Amino acid sequence: MKPIQSFNQSIQFLFTDIDDTITDEGQLHASAYAALWSLAEKGIHIIPVTGRPAGWCEMIARFWPVQGIVGENGAFYFRYFKQKMHRHFFFNEDIRLENQKKLIIVKNEILSSVPDSALASDQFCRLFDLAIDFCEDVPALNTTEVQKIVRIFQKHGAQAKVSSIHVNGWFGNYDKLTMVLKYLEQEWQISPEKAKIIAGFSGDSPNDEPMFEFFPHSFGVANINNFISTLKSPPTYVAAKRGGEGFVEITEQIIKFKTN
Repeated sequence: MKPIQSFNQSIQFLFTDIDDTITDEGQLHASAYAALWSLAEKGIHIIPVTGRPAGWCEMIARFWPVQGIVGENGAFYFRYFKQKMHRHFFFNEDIRLENQKKLIIVKNEILSSVPDSALASDQFCRLFDLAIDFCEDVPALNTTEVQKIVRIFQKHGAQAKVSSIHVNGWFGNYDKLTMVLKYLEQEWQISPEKAKIIAGFSGDSPNDEPMFEFFPHSFGVANINNFISTLKSPPTYVAAKRGGEGFVEITEQIIKFKTN
């Protein structure tokens, strides 16, 4: 990984993770939120790409200075445009409801097999996935316990991704990158090849790896170093600081090289 000061390209879109990428200790501080506004005011389109639930994404799409949001690790994107909320889902309602029934079985096994884990507090806002908390509102589980959660998801044929706070699991062949490319195609008529040139991504954890691998302009905040030994595709650039302060570093460097 190169220091963020090595980045010297102009990009038009920044996709970014939320938790521990623009937040610190679970909170969005003023400096990171101001950085989002600075990017928007320079004409750089911001699209959060998160494991957080549909309920959160509805609010973010409407109130943050963003051009859309990809949620639940790629299950959907929302875009508030011309005073209307536009929603695109990977699955139709029938498939979603059937998958939710299967996730209940997975949930029961995980909570009985890993008793120190818990449902994420935002689970009630979710439409497509199951989020198991391993350190947000519970004492941090060790790596062995986290990997046990992952294996239970996989045993049932579900995908499982580890973020900085949750293990997210779902049924369906999608991830963050799948929906990001769909968003670019449908909302902006931008091909994957062009996206690699004009867009970038910032993140902090293993569930961001498909994005790190795809985008040459990929950025990690310093806490990505917690996972670096497990990543086959780390970000190209890394900030010196963690979380939201690292995100401010990244945005300042992006703005420095923004051209019209």
